[in-house]
Amino acid sequence: MTQNAFRPTRRRAGLTAALVAGSIGTAALLPTTAPQAVRAQNTPALLEFRWDGGKDYRKLYYVQSSTAQRERAEYFFMLRPKDRKTAILKLSISVPSYFNARIKPKNLSLCKMKLGGVLSRSRCEEVLPAVFEVNEKQTAIEVFPDTPIPTGGTYAVVMKIFNPNSQGMYQFNALAQAPGDVPVSGYLGSWVIDID
Repeated sequence: MTQNAFRPTRRRAGLTAALVAGSIGTAALLPTTAPQAVRAQNTPALLEFRWDGGKDYRKLYYVQSSTAQRERAEYFFMLRPKDRKTAILKLSISVPSYFNARIKPKNLSLCKMKLGGVLSRSRCEEVLPAVFEVNEKQTAIEVFPDTPIPTGGTYAVVMKIFNPNSQGMYQFNALAQAPGDVPVSGYLGSWVIDID
């Protein structure tokens, strides 16, 4: 084989130049931004699987604005009328120890909610006065409303945080203390949130 066999002919060189020019022109017409990643749909999962489906576990409804790691998110931990039988004097929420997001009392609020549906989002109708305490280890949130939370209507603890660094499922448990002589807290249910 001679070296001339590898040398492009004028015809091939012209064709190559036309292809390069055409691809540059086509590239200019294509959008320069990548498609956006899918965001949270502002609703919890429709299907939840648990290895131990015991009768002692009750699933509570929640809304989470973002499921991405380290992204700013708003959580609505809801308590619907069917989730409680008595008024709530004090609400305790246990936070998993491996939920490595900083929870600050100033970023917590108690709201009377309007539940959304297919065409509307759940939203806070009225912010209720309450005192919030978060323990030093960030494993418990104590909510002391100024007046007991009544049995009717949907109420939520709203938490504004940056999502944790690690992916996984996190179970938050709700314990409520009813008004009365004996200060005993009872289990209401759990919110199981997911970080992608």
